[in-house]
Amino acid sequence: MHGRLNGWRSVHELGENGAIDSDERVSASRAVVPSTPAGARLLGERYWLTVRRASFGLVRLRTERDGSVLHLAGAPLLRFGRTELSADTDGVRCSFPIRGGLLARCATGALTLSQSSDGELRAALTGFKPRLGTRLYDRIQRRLHVAISRRFFRELIDT
Repeated sequence: MHGRLNGWRSVHELGENGAIDSDERVSASRAVVPSTPAGARLLGERYWLTVRRASFGLVRLRTERDGSVLHLAGAPLLRFGRTELSADTDGVRCSFPIRGGLLARCATGALTLSQSSDGELRAALTGFKPRLGTRLYDRIQRRLHVAISRRFFRELIDT
């Protein structure tokens, strides 16, 4: 679980409108989930399991009728719309549209987990506007996102 991640890349950009894009990628030598909607769903399930494990069970995703909520001791850190799954010849994707929460300034952006047809794994946060502001986001939330992504990739590849 502590091996080097092949092709690890992490790119962080701040848009003119204050939206953040954070993109973590790694190469896998094989597909880690099936190239089906069920495989896309599995990416999401495994990601949130990684979040729960990394936080010692304190941060969990709870499914609701119209989406899901990432919460810490009942506090809604992030609210997501319905999970969007796709599978095609390019790969599989599981996307969680951001709809609010204590960490979001507004309902915009998405967390997308994907596996491309050539074996690249990706955890991308796009168009997210943090409530904390970009300086605190970079010092806290971004570091957590990158650490979780690395752990998520390792767990996927090592299974």
